Amino acid sequence: MNIAIIGAGNWGINIVRNLHELGVLAAVADQEESLRRRAEETCPGLATFADYRELLEADLDAVVVATPAQTHHEIAKAFLEHGKDVLVEKPMTLTTYDAGDLVATADHTGQLLMVGHLLLYDPAIRWLAEYLRRGEMGKVYSLHQERTKLGRARPVENVLWSLGVHDVAVLLHLADEVPCDVRVTSHACLRTTVEDDAYLHLDFPSGLKGHLHSSWLWPEDRRSLTVIAEKGMLILDEKTRKVTRYHKTIDAELRNCDGGSEVVFEDRGEVLRLELEHFIECVRTRATPISDGRNGQEVVRILEEACRAGNR
Repeated sequence: MNIAIIGAGNWGINIVRNLHELGVLAAVADQEESLRRRAEETCPGLATFADYRELLEADLDAVVVATPAQTHHEIAKAFLEHGKDVLVEKPMTLTTYDAGDLVATADHTGQLLMVGHLLLYDPAIRWLAEYLRRGEMGKVYSLHQERTKLGRARPVENVLWSLGVHDVAVLLHLADEVPCDVRVTSHACLRTTVEDDAYLHLDFPSGLKGHLHSSWLWPEDRRSLTVIAEKGMLILDEKTRKVTRYHKTIDAELRNCDGGSEVVFEDRGEVLRLELEHFIECVRTRATPISDGRNGQEVVRILEEACRAGNR
């Protein structure tokens, strides 16, 4: 199998390294000479190109698009139209219209379209989704996510588009339903046109509530998911890769019940490797990816609606 990667920047070089170790990396395209040289040093003998268009007619099975978000639509569509399967990094596009266009293009050409919603391939998230669906926690009341740090501020996409994409994908995956209401409170601190701190709130038809705090202007690195449910609470600490169950509830008489806590899942698997292995397997078998184009389109729709809600 031959796979090329378009974009070898800070995240792209990790994909380069993994595809090389998986034995499927055929080429890299990036406008920046320094990034092409770095890729060549990482993978001696690797073919590199300054313009991705040079690879459109190449003998490739698939490509990974890891360029700036505003270029995703143009590049991914070009490769789909040239008969290549595509894994496009998050966010899939910056508009629902463009996301829908990529889905329609993939449907028309018969090519596979996958979106890099990395956390959906985290064993802890997959375990948690199955745990909740089995009813181990009873009725789930709410999901709370935090993704905050002193991070790299972006000049174009706001903090929800930059940091919150993975978390929105996880909220939709765990809820297994489409939200009926989207609200957001945000603050553009550094520039008046780009929000640096945002609180997103999703209401689902079942009564479930989803909440996400995203910030790249925050003193602490926090990456967690908290589940509040009928039979207790769960916290997934993304940094330690542990899920802890808290046997804490409030009963019908409004009395607090505290039965302590226990670690119920722990995993150290490399999530990017798992995601890329899933993509390779889907290319081989033509199976529908967990994070397919329609999943990516729905995440973009939620983020776009959140931006409109924030401007009301």
